[in-house]
Amino acid sequence: MPSNPKGHSPMPGRISRREFMGRTATAAAAGFMIVPRRVLGGPGYQAPSDTLNIGCIGVWGKGASDIASCGTENIAALCDVDDVMMEKFLKWDEPAPELKAKFERAAKFRDFREMLDKVKDIDAVTVSTPDHFHAVAAMTAMKMGKHAFVQKPLTHTIKEARLLAQEAKARNLVTQMGNQGHAKEGARLVCEWIWNGAIGPVREVHVWTDRPIWPQAINAPVEIPSVPPTIDWNIWLGPAPWRPYHPAYHPFVWRGWWDFGTGALGDMGAHLIDQPFWALNLGAPKQIQASGTPFTKDSYPLAEVVTYEFPARDQFPPVKLTWHDGGLMPPRPAALPNGFMMGDEGGGCLFVGDKGMLVCSTYGESPRLLPDQLMKDYKRPDKTIPRSPGIHEEWIAAIKAGKKSTTDFSYAGALTEMMLLGNIALRFKDAKVVLEWDSEKMVFPNFPEANPFVHKDYRSGWSL
Repeated sequence: MPSNPKGHSPMPGRISRREFMGRTATAAAAGFMIVPRRVLGGPGYQAPSDTLNIGCIGVWGKGASDIASCGTENIAALCDVDDVMMEKFLKWDEPAPELKAKFERAAKFRDFREMLDKVKDIDAVTVSTPDHFHAVAAMTAMKMGKHAFVQKPLTHTIKEARLLAQEAKARNLVTQMGNQGHAKEGARLVCEWIWNGAIGPVREVHVWTDRPIWPQAINAPVEIPSVPPTIDWNIWLGPAPWRPYHPAYHPFVWRGWWDFGTGALGDMGAHLIDQPFWALNLGAPKQIQASGTPFTKDSYPLAEVVTYEFPARDQFPPVKLTWHDGGLMPPRPAALPNGFMMGDEGGGCLFVGDKGMLVCSTYGESPRLLPDQLMKDYKRPDKTIPRSPGIHEEWIAAIKAGKKSTTDFSYAGALTEMMLLGNIALRFKDAKVVLEWDSEKMVFPNFPEANPFVHKDYRSGWSL
């Protein structure tokens, strides 16, 4: 995917830094010789023309680590609707002094639209906001020609995921979703072992997490406290339906509310389901059903089980994948020795094949074949998947090289769609129906009542 940064030459005969970067990426892809940085400025030198200007939307929580991980580049602007979050980030004592100096120099904003309008030379954005805000922030930036890194899950609705993937492709933008486990060694080993036939054809998968670790199955608060002067509540709500401010929504605890988050499945599925989604080339399921504890019109249940049925795909047979959360887990395999944990404390993934099983932890780490003798006898295959320097580093390198990253929006969008189908099935857990999914048309042909949840209405003044 070639890089296509936008920008115009400030003077005839001169090119802007962003145009220079685009031409450099094209030349590199064509095999042209480029003078090494060390010749120009000594070891470790990074020429200004090789440095991205990044605007960061959402600065605390996961946003802090997203920004710090992009610290090799110029952090041109920081944006957060909450001044308290901005202050916490600027006082954060973990980054090195030179990195903190970059943060201090960055322009500061509450409204990301103002940031994009005023800081003209932003090349790329990070979006580390609540889930309901991902799509509007990312789409606005992409329509202005900005590359995008968006935290998981990519979007709040299936249609949003589809539209972001289409926009990124149409504009030749380099995109990445922040499911960092995809960049780890374990995720690649899981794929290589399964593709090598370590456990034979896989027909069943179980995925589980200890989430939620925030309140769920509750009603919206009735109290209406004053909005703190440090927060722009209107922008925080963004496209979501208007409701009064309350600390039950912000910060962090937004994940459990239908209007803002995507529950445990959306939060951790991007890490856990990513393992089978990649290794088994899952794509879109044909059927989905869910069960769970009671939930309210405002928030998700405390625990759920979601089952997906996938048809045969190329060399892969049909497979059933079952998601468990809220502390629920699949049955413990008899082949797992007593005293050994299945996965890790946060969750895990179990592949059941014709020749054995593979179990791994939340991020695909520590893969293990079962029974033990299979692990002892297994001759590991060559490492065929390129290793990643890290989810953020990979995205930055891909922008500069004009290449595609591994969890770009074409991949991340499809993974997000799959997860969100589970949340739709959950809404109809008592409807006594197995939902059938037509991915091409984005409809449930056997249960039209579910179709309105493929997307949502935006509050006035907000759109894609």
